[in-house]
Amino acid sequence: MKGIILAGGLGTRLSPLTRITNKHLLPVYDKPMIFYPIQTLVNAGIKDIMLVVGGNNAGDFLRLLGNGKDFGLQHINYAYQKGEGGIADALSLAEHFSEGEKVLVMLGDNLIGGNIKSSVAEFEKSKKGAKIILKEVPDPENYGVPVFKNGRITGIIEKPKKPASNYAVIGIYMFDNEVFKIIGKLKPSERGELEITDVNNMYLKKGRLSHSILDGWWADAGSSIEGWFETNKTVALYGANKMG
Repeated sequence: MKGIILAGGLGTRLSPLTRITNKHLLPVYDKPMIFYPIQTLVNAGIKDIMLVVGGNNAGDFLRLLGNGKDFGLQHINYAYQKGEGGIADALSLAEHFSEGEKVLVMLGDNLIGGNIKSSVAEFEKSKKGAKIILKEVPDPENYGVPVFKNGRITGIIEKPKKPASNYAVIGIYMFDNEVFKIIGKLKPSERGELEITDVNNMYLKKGRLSHSILDGWWADAGSSIEGWFETNKTVALYGANKMG
């Protein structure tokens, strides 16, 4: 399985910090934000990784990361996303990189305090489909929220006013290679983007979406200035994804 980290976008929610750099290059405690999702993939056993970057500072990723020596990697692949077309649009740029394999997709501003190795191993055993990871949160209305019936997910609603559960779909997704055909059939949402929630719901309609619950903390460091600040405090207190 190949790994794809989405680190594009303009980072307007973290302005003015992002006026001169990509938000994924901002520090989180003692490391650049992008270090954490890369380490998450490496810890899960994924060594073939592509970064989808964007904005005016895309070249800074190469200067910072090179070929990934800090993570024990021999090579990191890069793709460039123009503008802000949504998570699914960014993922579509990695189709050639996937070479028909399953992919693990992680948002570059998501940090976790645990390990997803068991979830990845479980998904790798499956023949086809998709897998999402959930985490119970105090503010599910800010995220994609699963609707449950008899312990099974029956739908995912993006930022509902009245959440059907206290769980959020965090920014770690696993897909078979059919995901690129699904993205090709999507229509832009009201905000003009190709939504990853629509992708997950299409897998759900086919009965091919599974899920697991994250063991450990999760933070969305790119959600707001407050979210970035709280993530810094969390990493300083608990640590995350030890290097090496």
